[in-house]
Amino acid sequence: MASRARRVSSRDVAAALLSLAAVLGASPVLAQATKPSPPAATAASAPAPVKLDTVKLDTVTARRGDIQQTVDAAGKVQLHKWADAYAQIGGQVKEVLVAIGDTVQADQPLLEITPAQQPAKVESNRAQMARLQADLADQRAQLEFAQLQFKRQTQLKAQNATREEAFESARMNASSATARVDAITAQIHELEATLKIDEEARQKTLVRSPISGTVVSMAVRAGQMLAAAQPAAPLLRIADLSDMTVAARVAENDVTRLRPGMAASFTTPGYPGRHWSGKLRQVIPIPADGTGEQGKQAFYTVLFEVRNPDHELMSGMSAQVQFVVAQARDTLLLPANGLGVQDGDGQYKVNVLDAGQHVGARTVKVGLRNAQQVQILSGLAAGDKVLVGPVPDVFPAAAAADAGTKSATASGS
Repeated sequence: MASRARRVSSRDVAAALLSLAAVLGASPVLAQATKPSPPAATAASAPAPVKLDTVKLDTVTARRGDIQQTVDAAGKVQLHKWADAYAQIGGQVKEVLVAIGDTVQADQPLLEITPAQQPAKVESNRAQMARLQADLADQRAQLEFAQLQFKRQTQLKAQNATREEAFESARMNASSATARVDAITAQIHELEATLKIDEEARQKTLVRSPISGTVVSMAVRAGQMLAAAQPAAPLLRIADLSDMTVAARVAENDVTRLRPGMAASFTTPGYPGRHWSGKLRQVIPIPADGTGEQGKQAFYTVLFEVRNPDHELMSGMSAQVQFVVAQARDTLLLPANGLGVQDGDGQYKVNVLDAGQHVGARTVKVGLRNAQQVQILSGLAAGDKVLVGPVPDVFPAAAAADAGTKSATASGS
């Protein structure tokens, strides 16, 4: 009996639950709550900006500043103005009067040479000159006497008071004396030329500085023999170190962008943090030695000068050179890694993060650019924060909500 009562009670409970479920299923409120939501009417409209509340993003900021578009090259510091000193006569170097690094003035003696020509020959020429001058004085005196005799005979002949033989003899003596004076005068002129050569040779025993500057190289020593017959070789080099030349090697794909007058600057390892500047003077129109042959890339030498008043720069120093091809000042700049994908019109897509942590896409137009920065012509304003890289598709906070929405939609369909 008790067993039957338990079975009846179980059936009664089951029936009551079924009745309650039927009543709840017929409730319009519940039916409305479980009814699937209709498709959104604004599906065709633009999606709202994504809000990033908890995700830390890598951004860069657009700021105003200056930008330069440059051509980079390696180069060497060289002498700009220099001159070599030569020996003009043969002989032995008697004394070297300067050393490398000394500052000299133009026409200052640098070294002295004892000429190979014997000094006795010079003295002999001077003695001969003295003898000829004495002979000339004697012949001029004889010429004056002969001319007086001829003048007297001419007067007597006019009076028919002398013989013809005496007149002719006087005339001949005067002519002969004139010829002897002319001959000695010619010998004196010839000897004067020889003495002038001797004097010039004596002056050439002193090798003088061709310009004012600094002695930068020397290839001579005291006691060295210099042969007059050998080809002239420079003994010393004098350079004006107040200006230096920088010779840069520029690749063929960059040299076409360079023009005379462009601003140039360089640094050198010897002075970290220092910059020197100048203006491009010349592009050598033939490839540098060893380049541009057998399929090799051609490099061209580009020259510009730089002031060096303190003689800090020295010939042979290496230089990292930049030529300024274009520049803009106080313009809107964005770090180059903030640019997005370039479209067919040459513009770029970027994602901008606003103050409310919402991301929105923008199209920007760019101008000058280098390895670090790019000029923004339109599409951004100063202070805009641009997301680096693509916007992540799913974030932790939004993922759960998005998963719940998809689950509810699937169960109601």
